[in-house]
Amino acid sequence: MHGELTTLGIKVAPSTVWEVLKQEGIDPAPERAFTTWADFVRSQADALLACDFIEAVTLTGQRQYILAVIEHAARRIRVLGTTAHPTAAWVTQAIRNLVMDLEDGGCRARFVIRDRDGKFPTLVEEILASIGIQAVLTGIRTPRTNSIMERWLQTCRHELLDRCLLWNERHLRHALGEYEKFYNQHRAHQALDQAAPLRAIPDPIAEPARVIDMTIRRHDRLGGILHEYSHAA
Repeated sequence: MHGELTTLGIKVAPSTVWEVLKQEGIDPAPERAFTTWADFVRSQADALLACDFIEAVTLTGQRQYILAVIEHAARRIRVLGTTAHPTAAWVTQAIRNLVMDLEDGGCRARFVIRDRDGKFPTLVEEILASIGIQAVLTGIRTPRTNSIMERWLQTCRHELLDRCLLWNERHLRHALGEYEKFYNQHRAHQALDQAAPLRAIPDPIAEPARVIDMTIRRHDRLGGILHEYSHAA
């Protein structure tokens, strides 16, 4: 502010500016040369992806590893697959499939946030770099730095994995496919003002009579684990 006043030809001491701001209860401007992780995530949301593994156990006792990717801005989730053996070859192929999907969808991501899990081979970063996406590694034991992905993992457990008896890998894959459709096309998201990643908010109904006479149909997924409500045709 002192500099702007000087460019206008107004001569005033810096201490005077400070006293005026203090009297008005205005704090000094934050350090502009310092960027926090939260600032980076907010400023780059449109260009950010995040990925992680989530574990599930089937009724056969087999441990499954699910790899998923989420877009920060749109909140769109992509379940890349599930396997009992997340080998380097399997993870690499899953990332190749993701790259093709992103290119077909016109996604403009520039960064992907992930942890330092040994399941990610070095080749993954090379594949992502081929389409201009840079991997950003989170700190050790700091899940908050990948909070958007961690939140989805918690939601997936609460809404699906903890409520569904999963017989085997095939059943888990089917359940994840249904949940992905539900999450992207129907589930209301507070961060999107109750829209869904692939569904816009409909125009509000202004006529009370239409609300009273409205006919709603419920569609169940996975035997009633998930519910979707829509207007009857």
